[in-house]
Amino acid sequence: MKISIITAAYNAADTITDTLESVAAQRHQDIEHIVIDGASTDNTLKIVERYADTIAHVLSEPDRGVYDAMNKGLAFASGEVVGFLNADDIYMHQDVLTKVAATMADPAIDACYADLVYVDREQTSRVVRHWVSRDYTSGLFEKGWMPAHPTFFVRKSVYKKLGGFDLRYRLQADFDLALRFMGINGVQARYVPEVWVRMRMGGMSNNSIRNMVRGNIEAYTSCRANGLNVPPWFILTKVLSRVPQFIRAHRMKLD
Repeated sequence: MKISIITAAYNAADTITDTLESVAAQRHQDIEHIVIDGASTDNTLKIVERYADTIAHVLSEPDRGVYDAMNKGLAFASGEVVGFLNADDIYMHQDVLTKVAATMADPAIDACYADLVYVDREQTSRVVRHWVSRDYTSGLFEKGWMPAHPTFFVRKSVYKKLGGFDLRYRLQADFDLALRFMGINGVQARYVPEVWVRMRMGGMSNNSIRNMVRGNIEAYTSCRANGLNVPPWFILTKVLSRVPQFIRAHRMKLD
């Protein structure tokens, strides 16, 4: 099974080496790694050039943000399954994509997802948040739930049918996409209860209280736009749903 991994990057020289090595170290044999750079002004592209043997496509040009970059990556992707690993994310171990392929070998499944840990930007063994997901049931999106996007792998055929990221949402287009796929169109997804990705803190959606609030407003707007009857306090519910993730983090240590 060919798996396309799309990495969106912009001025990511401090972190992208870990991401590139993480993909290159995967034991799964058929990987198409695509890097979409937003015209970085630091050394990001020089670092990417060092990994030319393990990268299938590189595009560097100005874009309209990370979700625009992801859509560009989708246009390149030729794998049966597509996943995203941004330039400050790391796979938890070398067999993540092997497990993805094994899960997606079931023809009744069109997507899969797992758990994620947010880690300190400098000390990636220090867990700050532990995002434990669950099997999807109807009504979860109305409560602010979504699969952790860097762990969300979807068949390319689903993207062809249902489209990519809606650029109206600058911070929560991944929520909107998962909602459209699973909540509205009934894409069958399987939850794998283990950590697949380490995500550094300080990303676009969690680098300030302002962005967190704005992101939650976007998620509310997406629910309403997709016909879900969610109350205004949905935004508070989504914020409070993160509290257990911080509590779990204190009980978890990584090597």
